[in-house]
Amino acid sequence: MSENKEIELKDIFSTINELKIELQSHFFKIFLFVTSITILSLVFSLSQDSRYKAELSFVVEDTQKSTPLSSMSGLASQFGFDMFSSSNSTFSQANIMDLLKSRGVISKTLLQKSNYTDKSEFFIDSYLKMNSIDADWNELPDLKDLNFNDKLTITHDSIITLVWQKIIEEDISVEIKNDETDIIYLSFRCRDEKFAKFFSQSLISEMSRMYVSYQTKQSTNTISFLQNRADSVFVELEKAEQEFARVKDINQRIIKASGRLKELQLMRNVEVLNTMYLELVKNIEVSKLTLLNQTPIIQVIDKPILPLEDTKMSALLVLLIAIFISTTCSVIYFILRKLVNDSLA
Repeated sequence: MSENKEIELKDIFSTINELKIELQSHFFKIFLFVTSITILSLVFSLSQDSRYKAELSFVVEDTQKSTPLSSMSGLASQFGFDMFSSSNSTFSQANIMDLLKSRGVISKTLLQKSNYTDKSEFFIDSYLKMNSIDADWNELPDLKDLNFNDKLTITHDSIITLVWQKIIEEDISVEIKNDETDIIYLSFRCRDEKFAKFFSQSLISEMSRMYVSYQTKQSTNTISFLQNRADSVFVELEKAEQEFARVKDINQRIIKASGRLKELQLMRNVEVLNTMYLELVKNIEVSKLTLLNQTPIIQVIDKPILPLEDTKMSALLVLLIAIFISTTCSVIYFILRKLVNDSLA
């Protein structure tokens, strides 16, 4: 039994020795292969442009909590408005993350002007130049004099869609790093670190405007309706007061109640309109306080600060990875070739 183990160990050591001799015999080929792969990797790495990462974190608070204002809800309910009823948010946390990558938010941000350079220009113009997308447009009649200051056409929409697709596929990422928290992280990468910083901040601002506008749209419409109604009642009240004063002046010398009937009717009309106007004003104030309570808060925690992180892999790291991978591949190749040849022999 021990003799068999000794024979097996001898075979293993013999095989290892043969593989060592095989590798030594091909040392020049391995060295040439590793050197070639390393040089190609370095050339490729040096030819790549830097990509700066702007990371921004924020939280969204949109829970509609009950407040002491709920005791005043009866004022609004008189006009058929349920101002304090609880409702679930249409935008969940996942939807907010998708909203940041939506075409509507990104396109509106691209069409904003920024002063991060010496001259004010649209973000989309800067992005097109930075990525050399418009390099050969002068040779195309339809794109030669394209200007985003003009009225948007199908051509403009096509270019905006192209840029949007490139951004969501290559440049932007939205994630939650910790499941125990509600902090959302937005990362944007591009060749210009100033562009990355200002664009990511503008993107958050545009998303906030759209989100807050949607969440408060019902309350805003209610306030607008109540304000228009109050203005109409106020105009009617002024007319009724003027007519009441005119009739009262005429009836100064009339003693009988039958002669003062129109005056009494106008006085009642003024009192009714005045009561309606006061109730409408109260409901407007309640609605404004409700709107303030229901307005979600988007709080930015950390903003990108210059200089930004360069996500381009360092030349030293590329060198080490290239040497490791090429050496491993070449060694495995000659070992497998040796084993296959021995088995066939």
